[in-house]
Parts: sequence; structure tokens; C-alpha cells
Amino acid sequence: MWPLITALVAVLAVGAGYGLRAWLSVARLSRAEQDAQQLLKEAGKEAENLRKEGQLHAKSEVLKAREEFDASTKARREELNALDNRIAQREANLDRKVALIDKKDHALEQRESEIDKQTQELAKDREQATRLIQEEKERLQRVAGMTQDEARKALLARVEAEVHAEMGGLIRRLQEEAKDTAEREAQRIVCLSIQRYAASHASELMTSTVALPSDDMKGRIIGREGRNIRAIEAATGVNLLIDDTPEAVVISAFDPVRREVARLSLERLILDGRIHPARIEEIVAKTREEMDERIRLAGEEAIFEVGLQTMEPELLRTLGRLRFRSSYSQNVLMHSIEVAQLMGVMAAELELDVALAKRIGLLHDIGKALDHDIEGSHARIGADLLRRLGESPVVINAVAAHHEEVPGESLYAILAAAGDAISASRPGARSETTEIYVKRLERLEGIANGFPGVERSFAIQAGREVRVVVMPDKVNDNAAAALARSICRKIETDLQYPGQIRVTVVRETRSVDYAK
Repeated sequence: MWPLITALVAVLAVGAGYGLRAWLSVARLSRAEQDAQQLLKEAGKEAENLRKEGQLHAKSEVLKAREEFDASTKARREELNALDNRIAQREANLDRKVALIDKKDHALEQRESEIDKQTQELAKDREQATRLIQEEKERLQRVAGMTQDEARKALLARVEAEVHAEMGGLIRRLQEEAKDTAEREAQRIVCLSIQRYAASHASELMTSTVALPSDDMKGRIIGREGRNIRAIEAATGVNLLIDDTPEAVVISAFDPVRREVARLSLERLILDGRIHPARIEEIVAKTREEMDERIRLAGEEAIFEVGLQTMEPELLRTLGRLRFRSSYSQNVLMHSIEVAQLMGVMAAELELDVALAKRIGLLHDIGKALDHDIEGSHARIGADLLRRLGESPVVINAVAAHHEEVPGESLYAILAAAGDAISASRPGARSETTEIYVKRLERLEGIANGFPGVERSFAIQAGREVRVVVMPDKVNDNAAAALARSICRKIETDLQYPGQIRVTVVRETRSVDYAK
């Protein structure tokens, strides 16, 4: 019974479930249809709204385009109106110009007709004048008895004679005035240059003094049996005077370079304390090397003092050598600087190139640095050096012509001669006696150096002795004695001197080796 009831209940439950599911399906379908209808209504409304909005937007775009078209059309119309106005104005102007041109053409035609008439009348007048002139010439020739060519020649001859007479007087008067004016102007310029440049001057001495820390140092300088002093004199070519003067040694030599090398070497030996022949030769060799740098610095200081630009290194070194060269006891480098300054002042007064004038003045005696080694006058030697180093033709000619050995080609040559004369002629600037003395010492060394086998020679003791160093491999002991006698005979023949001159020939052989 219970299983039947249970089955019946289950059937009823299943049927109820199917019925409920069917009812729910119908309800959902009905609700879906309602939703679909609602969506269709809303879509229709939205489509209607969009259609209306599109119509409104299209109408607004059409209105906007119409407004833009109207505006552009209006602007174009205004431009066309303005263009029409300008065209009309130009047409009016052209009409006025055409009328004015027509009027001018008419006036020109009238003027041309008047000119034609005047030209015809002028031609008639010219023919009449020519005829009258010819008749007058014929009448004058009949009266004077001369042809036209003869009358012209006579008139020209008379005018030429009068002009020559007046020209001669005028030229003579102008020459006299120019001479007076030139002399006064030259005097003014020279006086002005001397006044504006005043430099001190001092005569070059033939001796230098070296201070000693004590008198005991004199014995160390002399050395055992005089070997140290002989080594110093042989290495430097000077004469050391050690006398009773307290704490001082005097170095005597006519060559300033030798004297300076000896002074510096002796001072260094005194400071070093080691004084023996080997050390002396080492110090002297180093000092000679340092002298090259001092010479270069002397050249740089000279161009800096004058205010010039830099020069060629070789020219600068040659210029620095003038620091150790004297002429009639006047230092040549100081003399060259003075001439450069004087030439600069005179060139400024004459409105010339001041820098070029100073360059010429500084280089005018450059040949004196080489005249010991090259034959010829220092002016020609200097000009050849400057030509080889590429200086300008104006500088070369002025240097060569400052002693009038060659003709001067510019005013700078005249200024160089004037500046050189002014610097050399100042009272006390030069000493003739000292220059003659130096020349005699140079001549002594030149005679000794002229013999074969001589390495170098030194004139010392104020020219009373010549020491000649020979090459030991070329001159033996017997030849050394003969060489001394030959040098004495040459000196007696070529020189004039008071007293006697001692000739000492030094022949030395050294063998050096090193223990390792």
C-alpha cells in the first residue's frame, strides 16, 4: 500500500514540476516579448531622435557653408571693385601721360625745326667767318711779308725764350729756398732726436777684477810651480795679474768674450774650491757653452729694448755677439741700440716707418760680429748676412750704405748714416787710442794663426807676449822652435810696436785612459 502511495506521490511531484517549469517558461517568454517590444519602441524613438539631429546638423552645415560663401564672395567682390578702381585710375593716368607725350612730341618737332634753321644759319655764318679769316690772313701776310707757318714759328720761339728765362730764375730761387729749408729742417730733426734720446755711455775696459774670499786663495790659483795659473791662461787665452792688491785678481785681455769666460770660470773655481788643471778645463768648457745662451739673451734684450718683433734665430745670436764687441772702446750693441732709437725719432718726424727705421739702426753694425772671420768691411759683411737671411731690400741697402760704400736708395740709408754719426760723435763715446791698441792685439793673433799647424793663439801682457798653441801631431819640438822664430820675423816685418814682443809656442801631448 505504502509503495503505491509513494509512487503516486512521486508521479504527482513530477507532474507538478513539469507544470511549474512550463508555467515559468511561458512567463519568461511573455516577459521577453514585452522587453523586446520595449526595446523596439526605444530604438524607434532613438532612431527618430538621431534622424532629427542629423537633419538639424545638415541644416546648420548648409547655413554655415552659405555664410562662408557669402563672406568670401563679398571679399572677392570688394577686391574686384578695388581692382576696377585702380585700373580706371591707371587708365586715367595713362591718358594724361599720353596727352603730355603728345604735347612734348609737338614741342620737340618745333624745337627740331628751329634747330635745323639755326644750324643752316650757323653753317652760313661759319662759311662767312672762314672766308673773312682767310681774307684777313692774306691781308696780314701781304702787310707783314711772312707766311702763316713763319709767323707761328717766330711767335713760339719768342714765347719759349721768355719761358726759359723765367723758368731758370724760378728754379734757382726754389733751389735756394729748398736748400735753406732743408738745412733748417735737418738741424731741427737732429737736435730733436738728440734731445729726446739721452743714453749713458762708458768706455770698454781691457781688464776685469775678480774678488777673492782671502789672500790664501791667490796661492791656490797659482798652484804648485804655477801649474794652475798656466792652465787657466792656456784654456781661456787671458793674462792673470796677481799682485799685492788685497783679495783681488785682475784678468787682462782685449777680447771681451775671453775675458768674460775667464772671469766666470775663475769665480766658479773659487766657489767650488777644487782648483787643478783637469777641473779648470772642465769649468772653462762649461762656461763657453753657457756663453752661447748669454749671447742669445743679449740679442733678445736688445730687440725688446728697441721695441721690435722677433728675428731669425741666427740673426738674433749674431746680434747678441755685439754685446762682447767694442769699436773705439764703445760697446757695439749699446751703440746699435742708440742708433735704432735715434733713427726711430727722426723717422717719426719725417713720417716714415718707425719700426723699419729702428730695425735698420739695430742691424746697421751687425757685420762687426763677423769681421774677425770674414774679409771685407763690416757694412758689406752685414749686408751679405741680411741678404742671406731674407731681410728686405730697404734694410740691406741701408746697412750697406751707412758708410757711403754703396749709393743709398732710400731715406733710411741717410738716417742710418746720420744716427751712426750722432752716436759715435758724442763727447767721450769713443777712444781712438784704445781702438788702435785692440787692433794691434788682433793683428798679433792673426799673424800667429796664419802659420800651418797652429791651433789657436792668445795675445797677452798688453801685447808684449803671444802664446801660440800648436797641434802636437803636426808640429814636433824642432818645428816648434822654428815656428817661434818665423812668427817673430813676421811680427817684425808687419807691425810697429814699442819694446819687444815675446813669442811662446806651446806643444803639449796628452794620453788619457780610464780604469774600469
